[in-house]
Amino acid sequence: MRLDRYLATHSDATRTLAKMAIKTGRVAVNGSVVKDQGKKVKPDDVVSINGRELKESGEVYLVMNKQAGVICATQDEEQDTVLDFLDGYTHKELHIAGRLDKDTTGLVLITSDGKWSHRVTSPNYVCEKVYLLESVIPIQGSYIEEFSNGILLRDESKLTKPAKLEILTENTARLTLTEGKYHQVKRMFGAMGNRVTKLHRESVGEVTLADLQEGEFRELTQAEIDSF
Repeated sequence: MRLDRYLATHSDATRTLAKMAIKTGRVAVNGSVVKDQGKKVKPDDVVSINGRELKESGEVYLVMNKQAGVICATQDEEQDTVLDFLDGYTHKELHIAGRLDKDTTGLVLITSDGKWSHRVTSPNYVCEKVYLLESVIPIQGSYIEEFSNGILLRDESKLTKPAKLEILTENTARLTLTEGKYHQVKRMFGAMGNRVTKLHRESVGEVTLADLQEGEFRELTQAEIDSF
């Protein structure tokens, strides 16, 4: 396949933009800059644009460390979305598997695989989600047992599933959930007469942020993908 066609197929660049990228030296094949748009790309060649390797057109599985102020949406005309930061992947139809509030930071899973996304988010699958939080008033030891037994949230007819609360300091804690009700962490603390001021998701299942900085993302390993 010609290099310019390869770029247009495996990235969000049009054929015209692909040719411009090649002409200006922003494309490399197997680590070497190539300015010949007609160069033939073999199946085992590694092609990169602006230093980012392009992948064959298969399903995409990513984890991002979302920063505050960014929304979990596929597109928005006024606000930044997590997909706006995925250079090199916007040629695929991506969606978020388990959204976070605008002011919540931390782990977000992004994929093109609808069946896999369903396994991550479906209440029929047990998947632990771990959050680090900070509250307005001190967190009482009694929360531990109440969360473990399940509590009744406002406008709900059933108790929450058992949750594990680990109190870290007077106003900080780590909470592990196995479900994903709307604004669940904040609503659980609200039911205790408390309010969450900071919320950060550390992990989902076996996937963690590791050393990802805010705004950064990486591809999931095959083991991570298969863990759901």
